Formats: sequence, C-alpha cells, structure tokens
Amino acid sequence: MRILIVHQNFPGQFPAIADALVARGDEVVALGSTTAAERPGVRLVRWTNNRGTTQGILPIAVRAEADLIRGTAAAQAATQLAASGFRPDVIIGHPGWGETIYLREIFPDAKIVLFGELFYRTHGADINFDSEFETPDLPQMLRTHAKNATQVLAMTTADLIVSPTQFQASTYPEIFRPIHRVLHEGVDLSAARHNPKAVVRLRNGPELRPGAPVITFINRNFERLRGFHIFMRALPEFFRQVPEAHVLAIGADGTGYGGARTDGKHWRRAMLEEVGSGIPEGHLHFVGRVDHKAMIDILSVGAAHVYYTYPFALSWSLVEAMACECLVLGSDTAPVRDAITNGVEGVLNDFFDVSALSAAMVRAVREPEAFAGMRKAARATSLARFDRESVGVPGWLRLIDEIAEAACGSAIRVSAGASRGFASA
Repeated sequence: MRILIVHQNFPGQFPAIADALVARGDEVVALGSTTAAERPGVRLVRWTNNRGTTQGILPIAVRAEADLIRGTAAAQAATQLAASGFRPDVIIGHPGWGETIYLREIFPDAKIVLFGELFYRTHGADINFDSEFETPDLPQMLRTHAKNATQVLAMTTADLIVSPTQFQASTYPEIFRPIHRVLHEGVDLSAARHNPKAVVRLRNGPELRPGAPVITFINRNFERLRGFHIFMRALPEFFRQVPEAHVLAIGADGTGYGGARTDGKHWRRAMLEEVGSGIPEGHLHFVGRVDHKAMIDILSVGAAHVYYTYPFALSWSLVEAMACECLVLGSDTAPVRDAITNGVEGVLNDFFDVSALSAAMVRAVREPEAFAGMRKAARATSLARFDRESVGVPGWLRLIDEIAEAACGSAIRVSAGASRGFASA
C-alpha cells in the first residue's frame, strides 16, 4: 500500500505508525516543512513557506492566511510528488497548519484521514476558562474562529477524522460526527514503569528514593494552561504541614500553549514572587528538562504526581505517570476524566480549589498505603487505553487497512442515527 503522511513537523504524532507501516512493507512518503525530520524507510518531501509580509492582512486573519499559504506550498510539493509517479492510497495528516487543505485536488482518489487534535473554542477551553486571567474579549474570539476556519476547510475533504480522546473529539462541530472516530495514537509505555530502586540525586540536596515524601509535577513549559499557578499556590500550605517534603518540577521557562504573560515574566518567576516566602529553602527543585530515564526515576520516587490542565489536549506525561503507578492528583476537567475516574485511578479535584490540592498532597505523603489500589489501577488503565504497541499502532493499522479497502461506506462511517457519542476504533 502507498501511504502519504502529512505533518509540518513530521513525524509529529505519527512516528510509531510510520515505522509500523514501513516494517510491514508499505511505501511511505512524508510531506512536511523544513522542520520535518528524516525517518528510516520514509521518503521525505519538504515544502517551503514563502509567506512574505503580513502588511495589509486583516489582523484576525493572519493565522488563516498563513495556513492557506502553507496549504499552497504543500500542494505544490504534492504536485511534484504526483509527477514522480507516486499516488497514495491513503493520506494521513494533521490539519492544524493548513497543509492538507488542497491535497484532494492533487490526489482525488486517495482516502484522507485527518488527526483531530483539537477544535478551538471561544469559551471554556484554552481561552476564557480561567477568569483570573481572561474575560470574554471579542477580538480574541474572532481570532479563534479564524484559526478554526482552515481546519474546517480541510475536514470537508476528509473521509475520516480521528481524535485521541473523547473530549478532544467532542470539541469538533457535530456536523463531522458521522466520520469521527476516537483512537489514541499511543504512548510508548515499554519503559514507563515504576522503578523501586530509583535514586534521584539533587544538586546541593538529598538523595531521594521511593517512599520519601515527594511530590512531582511536569510541564513542557511552566504555564497556567497546565495549572502551574494552582500547583504553586498549593505548596505553602502543603509545606506548612509537611515541612520535610520535597517537590520536583520538570519543565522549562518557555512560552506554553496558554501564551506569554502580559507582564513579560515567565511563570516560574511570577509564581515564586507570589508564594515563594511560603516555600522552605531547598525543598522546591526545578530540575529543567530531563531525559526519559531521569523522568521515570523522578516519577518513581514521588508519593504523588500533580497533573492539572484546562480543557485541552491530554498530555502524554500523564499517561506515563499512570504507567509508573503514580498516585495522580488531577484536575476534575474533561481531558483528565478521559483517563482517570476519581477514586479509581487517581484523585480529582476542582481545578480552582487550591486548598483541595494542598490537602490531597498532604494525605498522599502521609497515607501512601491508602492509595495502593489506585496506583495499580492507574497502570492497568494506561496500558489498556493508551499503550502504543498494544493499542495505538495496531488500532491505526487496522483503521488504515479498513479505509483503504472500503469506499467510505458503512464500515467506516458512524450511522447518522447513532448516539451522540463517538465510535471507538
């Protein structure tokens, strides 16, 4: 079979899927931008962006205009690919940056599967969820609709849309429901398991081992969208009750999904200025970004792992924490509920209830034996729902074969009369 994978930062969400297709003998070609990476067995074709100046562009349309330019550049690269004789049977693509918009024009007979990561909302998601920082703002809402416009355009060409979780699928307009599936791409959990012999050696600090009163936290970039401000505000009361505890925070000071602060400060500095006087010196450790083994060791020494998020895409780090048998203290928001049932695989509290998070952390380090069952259940659920090798890759391969063999008939589409839920692949 001939497969075209489209992602400006290839491989993006598709590295294991691409590898599996190559391994079984399919011809795999990737279409990406200059930031796309080579992958063994995959022919990579890059497009270049000649956007030019934005002068004269309607401000809310800057992103949409950029998507159309990327789509045009990708179409030109695809035209050259077609001229070389390559005709994909299936196209798998991420529509978030516009590259897939015009591919139906170049490859009219290909089946198109689009990755439905998130449809942006004007309220209750990445914007206008946290009233401390935002109030409804018309220009911002207009920009959100404009950002969605090209994704909708791309999805009108799709034969199938696949979202990783039920929540992410639910963000999309109901008109796409008949061609929507829920299937997580999978997280590599082969090395994500509790290490009872883990030792974390801190610079100018103690050696930490499993059983110590340790709380862990991970953000790619410390930011409000992933609850960093709530986490930090919960620490003074936690340390007041457990002064001997240590907190390990993995992450960096870059701009996250929630955007930069208006005062120009990074979130770590801002929150230390706000609550730092309540944190004992030498007990809160920002360890930066670490390699995977170090991350697993850090998760393994923790009595609990804090994962908070706005209603947004689910982080792979949560799944890995579950696989490491961490006691997850999560926000009671829709993405987290897709992975954790409160009291079964972890403990969920209202996102904005700082006191509840402090109390949960205190209990986690004071009564670790009370949560042994949740830790085991968390690992079992992570493997059953999110494991790359047993769930994600096999599911995607079945889906690709199914859509290649069917002409978008009932075997692929969910009946228009089906329930309001989404089909699971």
